[in-house]
Order: sequence, then C-alpha cells, then structure tokens
Amino acid sequence: MDTVTPAPIEAPPATQAGGRLAHPPGAVPPERPLAMPVQSLTHWTRAEQRSWTNRAMRAVPWFARAVVFLGMAALTAYGGWQMYKVVDVGGITVLEWALVTLFILNFSWIAVAFTSSLVGLIHLLFRRRRLPPLPEALHSRTAVLMPIYNEAPSRVFAAMQAIIESVTATGCGRAFEYFFVSDTTDPDVWIAEERAFLALRRRLGPDVAVWYRHRPKNTNRKAGNIADWVTRWGGAYDHMLVLDADSLMTGEAIVRLAAAMEKDSDAGIIQTLPLIINRNTLFARIQQFAARVYGPVIADGLAVWMGYDGNYWGHNAIIRTAAFAAHCGMPDLSGKPPFGGHILSHDFVEAALMRRAGYAVYMLTDVTGSYEESPPSLIDLAARDRRWCQGNLQHARVIGSRGFHPATRQHFATGIFSYLASPLWLLQLLVGLTLALQAHYIRPEYFTNEFSLFPSWPLFDAERALGLFAGTMGILLAPKFFGMIVMLVDRDARRACGGGIRLILSTLLEIILSALLAPTMMLVQSGSVFEILLGRDSGWKPQRRDDGSIPFGDIVRRHRWHTALGALAGIAAYVMSPYLFAWMSPTIVGLLLSIPLSWASGQLWLGLGLKRLGLLMTPEETLPPPIASRANALSQELAAAGEDDENALQVLHADGDFRDLHEAMLPPGARSERGRFEQDRVMAFAKITEARTLEEACKWLTPKERFLALHDRAMIGLLANLPAEAKA
Repeated sequence: MDTVTPAPIEAPPATQAGGRLAHPPGAVPPERPLAMPVQSLTHWTRAEQRSWTNRAMRAVPWFARAVVFLGMAALTAYGGWQMYKVVDVGGITVLEWALVTLFILNFSWIAVAFTSSLVGLIHLLFRRRRLPPLPEALHSRTAVLMPIYNEAPSRVFAAMQAIIESVTATGCGRAFEYFFVSDTTDPDVWIAEERAFLALRRRLGPDVAVWYRHRPKNTNRKAGNIADWVTRWGGAYDHMLVLDADSLMTGEAIVRLAAAMEKDSDAGIIQTLPLIINRNTLFARIQQFAARVYGPVIADGLAVWMGYDGNYWGHNAIIRTAAFAAHCGMPDLSGKPPFGGHILSHDFVEAALMRRAGYAVYMLTDVTGSYEESPPSLIDLAARDRRWCQGNLQHARVIGSRGFHPATRQHFATGIFSYLASPLWLLQLLVGLTLALQAHYIRPEYFTNEFSLFPSWPLFDAERALGLFAGTMGILLAPKFFGMIVMLVDRDARRACGGGIRLILSTLLEIILSALLAPTMMLVQSGSVFEILLGRDSGWKPQRRDDGSIPFGDIVRRHRWHTALGALAGIAAYVMSPYLFAWMSPTIVGLLLSIPLSWASGQLWLGLGLKRLGLLMTPEETLPPPIASRANALSQELAAAGEDDENALQVLHADGDFRDLHEAMLPPGARSERGRFEQDRVMAFAKITEARTLEEACKWLTPKERFLALHDRAMIGLLANLPAEAKA
C-alpha cells in the first residue's frame, strides 16, 4: 500500500459536472469510518512494528546526539565538580551535599539546552537551504481540522477563510477539505459558530468543501475531539492537518507538508515550527520576540539530533490518518486525576505510539508560514501552564511504557523535568539560604568528639563560587545569544528587526524582563507541581486570546504571597550578609515587583510603546505575512457584524430559516433508558413549558439547560411558538 502512487485528484468526491461542489444536506459529509482501537501501554511486541519502506532515508544522527548528550554530561560533570570544590572547604556537611546534588540536577537541564542550541547554531550558520519547488498537483486527500472550544467565532472562521484562500491560490486546492470540529459548551457561542459556518460557505461558494461538526459532549477533550473525527470520517482522507484555534498556516506551508507526506511513505507525523504573531501586550511581545529570535536555533537543534524520532506539539502538523487510527487510540490511565484518567498532554503520547509502530516523526524547520498566538499576560500564561504542568507530570506514568523508542522516553523526561525544574531551583535556593543562616548564626563547634586540630567551621570558596556563577549564567543565556547571532548574520532578518543595534538592545531588554519575571514563574510553577502532587485537577478552561489587562485586584490576590516572600527573603539575606543580599538581588527584586510586573505584562500601551521605539520587533511585525493581514481584516469585519455575542434563543426564535438549518445540523437524538430522566433536561422542558414568553424562558434557563434545549427539536419547537415578549 505504501509503495503505490494513485493518480492525481481531479475533483472532490462530492462534485457535479463542471467541478461545482454538491454539498450533501447538513453540515458534514457522508461518514467513512476508521477503527481506532485503544492502545496498550503495558503489552507490545516487536512483531507489531512495521519496517521502514526506505531505509536509506533513515540515517540516525549519532554525531549530533553525541555532541548534545556527551557534551551535556561533560559540562554537568565539570560544573558538579566545581560546586563540590566550592563547599568542600574544611569538610562537607549533609546540607552541602544536598546543595551539590540539587545543583547537578539543575545544571544538567541548562547544559542540555546549551548543547542542543549549539548544534542548532552550527546547522543554521553552515547549512544550505534548499526548498523543492511547490508541486503542481497532489495525489492525496488531506483534511484540515480546526478544533474549537468556546472561541470567538469571528476570529476562528476568519483564520480558516484566510487559510482556504491561501491554499486555493497554490493551485492545489482540490486536494483539501476543511473541518471545524467543535467541542463548544457555551450555547451562544455554539449558535454563533453555526451562523459563521453557513456564512463562510456562502462566501467561499460551492467549489470549496468546508464542514462543521458539533459534539454534544466533549469527551476526552481535544484528543477525543480528533478521535471522533477519525472514527467517523477519517477513512476518506489520506492525511489530516491539525490546527489549533489560534493557528494560521499559509497555503504554501500546507501544500509542502502534504507533498512531504506523499514523498515519504514512512512518515507518520511531520511537525512545523509555529512562530508567534499578532501580539501587542508587553508580555506577549516578549514571548513573540523570544520565539522568533531564539526559537529557530532551539528548534533546529532539536530537529537535527532528534532526526526521525521526534515529537509532536499537537497542532500545525500533518498526520497520516490510517496510521494514526491504527496506532494512536488514546488509553485512559487508571485512577483519578490529576495522575489518572484522561491523558492531558496527548500529543507527546501520540508521537510515541506512532514511532513505536514504525512510523517516522520529525520536524521540517525549513517550512515557513506556520503561525500561532500566545497568552496576553503573565496570569494568562500561568493558567495555561497549570494544565500543561499536569499533562507533563502525568507522563511519569507513561514514560516506562513497552516498546517506546529511547528518544521518545527522553522527550517525556524533558517535559517532566521542565516543570520539576522550578521546585528544584526553589529547593536549591532554600538550601543555600539555610547554609548562609547556619554560617551566620550557629557558632562553630571547636571541640568535636572526633580528634581534629581545627574547629568545624562552615566555609565556602568565594572566588570559585563567583566563577561558577558566571559560567552557569553564560550557559543559561547562550541560546539567546546564539539566536541573536543568527539574526544578525541574516541581513533581511536583521533589518526587519529594526537593525543590528535595535536587535541587540531588544535581546538585552528581553533578558532583563525575563529575568525579573523568572522568580515569579518559578513560584507559580512550583505551586502547580505541589497542587498536582496533592491531587488537585486543573480542569479545562478556554484560553484568553485577546489583548487586554486583568483587574488589578485579581493581580494583587494572585501575587501578594510572592511579594511577601520576596520581602522576607530580602530582609533575611540583608541581615545575614550584604554580600548574600547582592547575590540574591535578582530573585528578590523580581518577587518584590511581582504585582507591578504582572500588571505591566498585560498592558497594551506598554507593548505598543516599545513597538513605536522599534524594540522587541520581529520580521513578521515589520512585514506582516499577507495571510495574517487577511485574517485580521476578516476578523474585524466579522466581529463588527456583532453575531459573536447574540443570544442563541433569540436568534433561533427570530430566524425561522436558520432554525431549520440548525435542526438539520443536529445529530440524531440518542434514546434514553425508559424510566430514567436527566434532571437538567427535565427542568429545561418544564421551564419552557411554563414560560409565557421567550423573554421569560431566557431569564429562567441556566446555561446548561439552554445548551440541552438547543439540542432538542421538541424544545426548540416550543420556544419558537412563544411570543417574544409580553404584550403591553
């Protein structure tokens, strides 16, 4: 099957003569199911793994891996030895051993980031970029999936229209169909999605196959959303390209991914590097600049040493549909959340299962035109990060699964440690403070039980400690300077960032601001880890994607303990030693300023002020991608229509034609067991029956009852027959 090349696609399957698309009734195409069996994490044999079709393409990058991991080991060994010599002055105590151990763990983390980025730097500086020409035709069918969950329809549908127009402009548009797969639970947003979908179809015309499916229950969240699509329609498509609600991809990028899949029959998942765009608040522009300047070096390093044993980040990637269905059925973990139940960070596990089955997973860093957005403030990032933290810590129960490739286990370990690093740094800081306290307040024991010519005296090698600190900071910051070097060498990129001087100033500004925010993020992530260890589930809330500030009272409540801890640490450090205070000053200042920094992070005027000064600029800001400009213009146009915020019940009541279309899009009603009644459904029916006007029904129904009513054709009919309001 993998070696057969079918004929080029001439027209979509649901077409009439002349190439005009004949949309079937409703919002979805005829189902073409694919079985998606749940995979076992405990039982697996080598016989279940397919062999490479083209072994010549599968060279393992041993040299790059040796540079990354042997280099990390060498740096960590040297750093650990230097730390041991720092404290080994007159003997080493249990606390000092703890300090050395924590330092080694934390240093290994920044060392592997350094060596991986070094590989990326060398590859970017000395490679020759050769992209093949865009294909004239594709021989496969790809479904572009946009999973949505309580998002603003004007933004989502504008982005998809811009994507569709861009793909059509490549000349390969007939190889693609587009799906909105909605898990929305807000009834007003759901109805706004349906209206936006129907309007999009009218704007695009019958030549574009665009579909919409809404799930009544968002079982297993995004993983369940994708699985539902695969098991119902996946059999009709060779590939699926999965987006996120804030994703944007050019037609050229999408066509190149589909062509890469066609060329490589061993590929299971091909990932792109999404760049952050459209961000204007201070915090979001810091992230945008960092992702654009440092991201390519980090991503290129990962792509080089990972080779075909890569990872998947859940969006802006193309996937072989049949392979995904056969090997990526997501199991639930035993026990309750946060460590049991549904796997939150399912993308890592899907990549692991795909690689275990014998399919390649890799990243094409040369494919540009892949974009996403980022949270607008520190608190918004913390809310998203809490969910990611739980998902990554869950992987502690997955990392030992049978059959996983060693590189896959390393991806899991990296994800887990990315969150454990914060509490480990915090513990190292506390142990260091305890040692300083001991040296300052506890009198040395001059006469111990063991014979010694000298007293037991807690001492440190200050000169060696200073050198170790400088080396650690150099290794920590090196990936940022690597990214800056790559941008300085590239004349077009340098100019688009405002010139060499502004690029250097922007890098220094980003380093300073990130350093000030780092202590607060350390405490936030440490708090998330401790909450998860105590058994608290994160839940699942839609991400805030707009540029806007958070009420100051909420910021104070969130960061007051961070400020108090900074004040306490500052006082204690200064009382013990002015030198210790100076040493800890970056952490102390960051915590003391946590409230104003968090407030400033969400301010639009600060971000735009830096933009006017030409600081934190990216090439995509200086020369916005046409697809981003098109999506933004469409979004503003659709938002101005005001349909995002309209009352769903009033919309269906006022527009009989749309009400008929809404009912046609509803799935067949599930039969309930005789004698068993769902309380919310019964209450919704009773309230609608009792209501004398639509206005009264809207006032009485809860959001959940409204949601259920909109799924029930009988209740929709009752609502339609109510007068809008009482007569005077």
